[in-house]
Amino acid sequence: MQYIKRNETIPIAGNYDVIVAGGGLSGVAAALSAARQGKKTLLLEKEAGLGGLATLGLVNTWVPLCNGRGKQVICGMAEELLRLSIQYGYDTLPDEWKNGEPKKTTNVRYTTRFSIGLFSLALVDLLHKTGVTIFYNTLVSSTVMRGGHCCGLIVDGKSGRQYYEAQVVVDATGDADILARAGVPTIEGKNFFTMYTFGVNLEGCKKAVENRNILHAYTTCFGGEATLYGQHHPEGMPEFLGVSAEMINDFLLKNQLALFENVKKQPRMERDLPSLPNIPQLRTTRRIDGDETLKMEDLYKHKATSVGVICDFDHRDRLFEVPFGALVHQGFDNIITCGRSAAGAGWCWDVLRVIPPAVLTGQAAGLAAAQAIDTKHPIYGIQISELQKSLENTGVIIHFNDAWVPKNLEVDTFVNVNEYLSQVGTNI
Repeated sequence: MQYIKRNETIPIAGNYDVIVAGGGLSGVAAALSAARQGKKTLLLEKEAGLGGLATLGLVNTWVPLCNGRGKQVICGMAEELLRLSIQYGYDTLPDEWKNGEPKKTTNVRYTTRFSIGLFSLALVDLLHKTGVTIFYNTLVSSTVMRGGHCCGLIVDGKSGRQYYEAQVVVDATGDADILARAGVPTIEGKNFFTMYTFGVNLEGCKKAVENRNILHAYTTCFGGEATLYGQHHPEGMPEFLGVSAEMINDFLLKNQLALFENVKKQPRMERDLPSLPNIPQLRTTRRIDGDETLKMEDLYKHKATSVGVICDFDHRDRLFEVPFGALVHQGFDNIITCGRSAAGAGWCWDVLRVIPPAVLTGQAAGLAAAQAIDTKHPIYGIQISELQKSLENTGVIIHFNDAWVPKNLEVDTFVNVNEYLSQVGTNI
């Protein structure tokens, strides 16, 4: 490969306590948490809206916040944002959970779909009222490092190339882009061939009118149809990494062509595609090589460094405690991550990356950033007990109750959430 060299003079456009790169739900949670702690916070988003995969990527499903037996285990900001997501639009929230945790044991799980556009706008309203500065159409192109310290971020946007100084940087890009550019050790993942979008047709519109529920107007249209577990991934097709422009373009091109082949067979006056995913529907592209990594061996184990309890969306009863070390790497004193780039191995990466745990880790990252600034400690060296207190004050459950652990651990508690998702028309 050939290169060019150039010297640049880049204007310093601002100075912030906390800069969050990425406006997905984990980034929103991080920015919101930091701002509520009184920190001057900037949220950088490369697209023109908030919510990331949950909105722009059309993955509009809150997977369960409960253990599958009627006990809510993911609380705090995850519940706050779930309730916000259905405040102004439709929902599929089960009756058992409409008024909070059920009084009786139930196998019905705490999950819902939501209106993509209305939730995205509600997030903007919430952050704006909290004092977070939001910059859209702003892509982080480089980090400015001094050893393991990130002095700030260089961004590209309509105003050209600019530089923003920060005391703490939160990588909420979902792809560990900031971590990789800062030299933080990362690990790459793989993705199957899948893409879907929402369409409308006359039959669905009729059903929506009959039921007085706009949700019925939507139908799901697929490009690649691989499941979360790799079923229906085309034989001989390599899995997609998603950490380079070439890989992403290959993923998008193949999926969009497949989608077009599928939908153009339908009567042209009876259906439409109002939108396509505005970001690639890639899930596990790259993550931090954290000081700690959530693994299957951590099932039902208490963690001294826990920042909250999470559950497995595809298995009842499974409980994990997310270690703070899954968000940081020693030697990098003011960089932290959250969401899809938190450190999870194997299936635990999937368990950790979905919306409720992503919000939990985003909330923890924002609070940790504020704590690091206040105490002048490196972010990987903050007092975990103080962070846990801050999280508990918002309702987060730090350690699961041992009574929630099933007595017979040999019982197969698998629950195929994809059966539910196929009925409501989405894919996680």
